[in-house]
Amino acid sequence: MNNQVTASVEFYFKGKKISAAIELDLDQHMQATGMLPDLYPLLARSAELDLYSYEYEMMQAENIVFSNARGMVATHIHDGVLDMESFSEAWKENRLIQQLQEIASQHLSVDDLQQQPDLKAALLQAYRLGKSTK
Repeated sequence: MNNQVTASVEFYFKGKKISAAIELDLDQHMQATGMLPDLYPLLARSAELDLYSYEYEMMQAENIVFSNARGMVATHIHDGVLDMESFSEAWKENRLIQQLQEIASQHLSVDDLQQQPDLKAALLQAYRLGKSTK
């Protein structure tokens, strides 16, 4: 999928400007845990801030700015703000469709579910039905 983004935060503490930025491979986090990581500790480590410091508390008061987005995550960033919930839902849906595509390829010789929307809808409905009966 290749969803990557830069997360950054900038603030002043005792007159000193502190900046932190990290590059995130969102696919890696979503595949590993099913959700996005807590970004403030990652940003604090990148700026060498102690997680039990006043600097860290000040950093948490600032909004994280997202930029340099690549992949579908770019459609979920507006004015530097990432809608994490909508990205997470879209990522999971995209992942599910990829898995259904593999099933369609193996068992039905269908190379592109996008070209067969009725079949795609049927597979999605069957998946959701199976999930709801658990």
